[in-house]
Amino acid sequence: MGYASELMATIKEKDPAAHSKWEVIFAYPGYHAVMIHRFSHWCWIQGWRTPARIISQAARWLTGIEIHPGAKIGRRVFIDHGMGVVIGETAEVGDDCTLYHGVTLGGTSLGKGTKRHPTLESGVIVGAGAKVLGSFTVGANARIGSNAVVLKPVPANTTVVGVPGRQVGDKKSEKGDTQAKFDAYAVSSQCEDPYCIAIKELVRVTREQNAVIEKLNTEIERLGGTAVEDLPKLNAQSVGFATRRARHHRQKKAGTDQPAETLEKAGTEVDSCCVESTEKNVD
Repeated sequence: MGYASELMATIKEKDPAAHSKWEVIFAYPGYHAVMIHRFSHWCWIQGWRTPARIISQAARWLTGIEIHPGAKIGRRVFIDHGMGVVIGETAEVGDDCTLYHGVTLGGTSLGKGTKRHPTLESGVIVGAGAKVLGSFTVGANARIGSNAVVLKPVPANTTVVGVPGRQVGDKKSEKGDTQAKFDAYAVSSQCEDPYCIAIKELVRVTREQNAVIEKLNTEIERLGGTAVEDLPKLNAQSVGFATRRARHHRQKKAGTDQPAETLEKAGTEVDSCCVESTEKNVD
């Protein structure tokens, strides 16, 4: 099967909106951009740099997809929708990769003649609006979520989301099943964000601690002592706010003579340290 036939078959397989090969040929800018790039890249490797750039610019004007003629594009690479996709000069896109609109494979250095753009191994899916910036490798069958900003290498068979990009847990991988599976827009219901897991764990521990403190308060009162008043209650909808308010309230009742600005600054510094510590533990 030829290059064009393989690409048409891939588009029909991955996009249920593609109903026939004629629709793909005449109405899919991703197909047009990749096929024109084949010609512009051939001109580039012949040393005809200016004609190659002119052809690539014509393709950009026709399709809204900018692929530098020096970029290496593998077989069956599907650029879905495509508007706003930018692929840099030294980028390499492996076989069976899928890129959605707004994706940038960009470089972060200015050195001429050096590898400045990322390499995508086979089967990578890059969601809409994602930016992969720098000279590193995204491993085979990796998934990059929409609007993620990826600045460092991505291991094979993993999913990266967020700004900056971070690897999320994948129940499928934990079970040892690494078989490649196509997920449109790199979205999978199997993924778990490590930040969400950490926050949920903090909420659980805080609730248990509050329960223990309430029991201690009850025991202190039973023994005739003075229990803690205005014990802060955890509000899961605004974690941090209720605790800060309760702390300031207790300081005010204790008759502290520190100005409010100093207390607020101290509270902010404590909260920042907690956030930084949490991020380090998650990483």
